[in-house]
Amino acid sequence: MIAQRIICIVLGYFFGLIEMGYILGKINNIDIRDFGSGNSGTTNTMRVLGKKAGLITFFVDSLKAVFCGLLVYALFHKSCENIMFVLLLYSGFGVILGHNFPFYMKFKGGKGIAASAGMITSLAIYDWKFVVLGFFVFFISLYITKYVSFSSLMLMGSLLIEMIVWGQLGMVHNLNPECRIEAYIITGLMTALAFVRHKDNIKRLANGTERKIGEKKEA
Repeated sequence: MIAQRIICIVLGYFFGLIEMGYILGKINNIDIRDFGSGNSGTTNTMRVLGKKAGLITFFVDSLKAVFCGLLVYALFHKSCENIMFVLLLYSGFGVILGHNFPFYMKFKGGKGIAASAGMITSLAIYDWKFVVLGFFVFFISLYITKYVSFSSLMLMGSLLIEMIVWGQLGMVHNLNPECRIEAYIITGLMTALAFVRHKDNIKRLANGTERKIGEKKEA
């Protein structure tokens, strides 16, 4: 069933090409990547264009992963039920790749966290635990630290831990035991990519110069 996996990644990539931050920037006659942190994601859009634009970007970037997951489910749940959980991971990974590396933007997109949130939400088709614990970790981290970047990395790190622990305990609904390692690898790649895309944020967190949510940039 390699073909289905490839189809899911390709579908995801094309869904991921819907760059809402970039689109809103063009509507306002700017390239959002020329401002702020230089990417087209939610946080930068919010800082450059305002809260409303940031929220629109978050919801669209999240929903594109949700809708891709629903399409994959509609296409394959009858013929590939035993690997559907893994196919949802592949589709989500594809969305993240499309969002982070859009070909028409010279492969310079966002950091993939909103798309990752949408991917996690799509997993609720089979297992709601990832959604509940994932977003609990994110919002608790954000409430305590006020750092979006740190909270985003906590979200992805917790996803990998959850996948491995619950997978080994047989607690992931519809995860075929024969596909466990595959699921761990895909989740690990998504998590690693999130950390790589946040390398500058990690440096700023380490030296104490990372901006907190709502914090104004010094003149």
